[in-house]
Amino acid sequence: MRAVIQRVSRASVNVDRKVISKIENGLLILLGIEDVDTLEDIEWLSRKIANLRIFNDENGVMNRSLLEIKGDAIVVSQFTLHAAVKKGNRPSYIKAAKPEIAIPIYEQFVRQIETDLGKKVGTGIFGADMKVDLLNDGPVTIVIDTKNKE
Repeated sequence: MRAVIQRVSRASVNVDRKVISKIENGLLILLGIEDVDTLEDIEWLSRKIANLRIFNDENGVMNRSLLEIKGDAIVVSQFTLHAAVKKGNRPSYIKAAKPEIAIPIYEQFVRQIETDLGKKVGTGIFGADMKVDLLNDGPVTIVIDTKNKE
């Protein structure tokens, strides 16, 4: 499981010109899912994101978590995070889970992060043509991969 998280001042997801999710201060989470992802990956990644200290404290130091600031989140499924570009110029998405596997894992991740944050989170629509609008704050963008825990 791979996530790109962006600290945002605002973010929204539009489908067919309709806003389906919108937040102010918080995180936009782009989530890529593989066939081999497990409940352990879901729980670890959700806890890591909820507790990652990337928000400024009173001294302007990144020392507070999404939980501590009571920020919001949007989770958007993005299979392209598992693009392989080693050969040629056309990315391969062979590692990305097919919808029948990815959708239940995505939904379980959303439920887990809602539990960890103690609040509802916004989502995209799996497989839809989404327009994601954001104002990256910092900018702060972090990539987390459950198969490469650094």
